[in-house]
Amino acid sequence: MSQSNNIPLGIALMVATTFVFSMQDGLSRYLAGEYNTIMVVMIRYWFFAAFVIAIARRNAGGLRRAAQTSQPVLQALRGLLLAAEICVAVIGFTLIGLVESHAVFACYPLLIAALSGPVLGEKVGWRRWLAIIVGLVGILIILQPGARVFDVASIVPLVSAAMFAVYGLLTRYVARRDRAATSFFWTGTTGAVAMTVAGLWFWEPMARADWIYMAALCVTGVLGHWLLIRVYEVAEASAVQPFAYLQLVFASALGVLAFGETLQSNVIVGAALIVAAGLFTFWRERQQR
Repeated sequence: MSQSNNIPLGIALMVATTFVFSMQDGLSRYLAGEYNTIMVVMIRYWFFAAFVIAIARRNAGGLRRAAQTSQPVLQALRGLLLAAEICVAVIGFTLIGLVESHAVFACYPLLIAALSGPVLGEKVGWRRWLAIIVGLVGILIILQPGARVFDVASIVPLVSAAMFAVYGLLTRYVARRDRAATSFFWTGTTGAVAMTVAGLWFWEPMARADWIYMAALCVTGVLGHWLLIRVYEVAEASAVQPFAYLQLVFASALGVLAFGETLQSNVIVGAALIVAAGLFTFWRERQQR
């Protein structure tokens, strides 16, 4: 894609993207609390796949060009992993809420940085390792193992973050030989196929009013990904990526206002450490580039 470098516009679009994705998470939390999670994610993926296919058809070469890859196994694995990660994340929303889920999930850039060395052969200096350790301390502050009766459900968003980190690493790896449009196409289509195979077994009737929420979930999913594409069309990733942390702010506000969740002091402190470590990691990566 052609890319400009309009950083103010890129930042504005990233803020809009994080807001839309936060609304999507709130809708997922509600619907998964009423219906089977796999069914909810399946319907969401149907619309996502339709969006991906529509984008592919508009690009030069159409669907054949978009699907062309020399590493189909890795591309399919990425799609399956992301679909599974979304299911785990949504389950986390229903178990412990948006606030704590997003606070823990915010560590995924640090996990990517930690794993990029052994997986991709990238060099991780001592400064970034220090940031990773600070982020892990933040996770421990949020989860508070040993300070109270440990809730196993608190591990769910950490598992989700680890899965998303592996997905991110696989995306970097396949990008060495495949175009971004190809990876995007495989992400949507393989995920939709996998969720359909799994989700049809869990189909259950949905109230008419809840179909409105489901439609809103599908629209926010498509709109969020469209906005994200626009972000990287108008500005370089390293300049706008730190603003992705605003999703933690928006999702937490939604959790408090719409679902009656509370902001615990340990979650605030732990999330602040994780975000600070993540921002430092982004800064170091940009400096090295």
